[in-house]
Amino acid sequence: MKDSYFTPTKLNEPLSIKQLVSFHYFEFSKDFAFEGEKHDFWEFVYVDKGELEVFADTDGYQLKQGDMIFHKPNEFHGVWANKKIAPNVIILSFICFSKEIAFFENKIFTLDAEQQELLAKIMKHGFAAFTPPFDDPRNHALTRNSEAPIGSEQLIKLYLEMLLIHLRNTGDKLVRREQRLSASIKQRSEEDLVSRMCAYMEEHIYEDIRLEHIYKTFHLSKSHALTIFKKNKDVSIMKYYRHLKIQLAKRMIREQRHTFTEIAEQLHYGSVHSFSRHFKSITDMSPSEYLRTVMAKI
Repeated sequence: MKDSYFTPTKLNEPLSIKQLVSFHYFEFSKDFAFEGEKHDFWEFVYVDKGELEVFADTDGYQLKQGDMIFHKPNEFHGVWANKKIAPNVIILSFICFSKEIAFFENKIFTLDAEQQELLAKIMKHGFAAFTPPFDDPRNHALTRNSEAPIGSEQLIKLYLEMLLIHLRNTGDKLVRREQRLSASIKQRSEEDLVSRMCAYMEEHIYEDIRLEHIYKTFHLSKSHALTIFKKNKDVSIMKYYRHLKIQLAKRMIREQRHTFTEIAEQLHYGSVHSFSRHFKSITDMSPSEYLRTVMAKI
């Protein structure tokens, strides 16, 4: 006779961690700076000791001991020590597809004693499950420890899920990012972003990139990209790019290794005539006039 008294119930898992991507404990110098990165998974940064400056896209924040910031997938982010205090920092990244994980977008938390204990257990089992180094910002590979206690990796998963659930259920403990927004760090992060935009244009100097290529590469809106670039460089993005091309063209003309037509082709102009018009609009001289002034000085 079939037993009908027992009906299995599948347990809900509102926050489930599928994979761990990186596991780090850093003791940064007071002058440490990481230029930033973006990736398609979640990450949190926790200040174990000292203070830390972080940026997320174009905003900068000041974190103190006990603070944890979450970076959502594809958010460009980086960290700086403040040149005063050498901080200890935990950075852990993971993959989670649960709907509830969206709660952690744009969040900063100040962990209480219970939450700090959960984090300590994550670190304890992480150190047992994997082998060093844990402090190399360029090495994110996790190498399993062949002598790890049974269940170490599962305990990382369980305690990480417990920490997320605990933070989710005590959302009133969070500190809004706006409260930690720092004008000086914001400016620093904007300057860094503009520097990367300039480097991108220099890397593509022999191409014909458009404004859309630039702001989409850095996950910015068109208006935001234009505003912060003009604010920091006092010139528009595309005007800056065109000036880069002409500076390179002037150098190529002085070297006299290429004809004007070859220079136009290398710099991806449609024709030597459009190159000449562009050159004159910026230098008030045609390429041939510029060459004559160079030769005259020689």
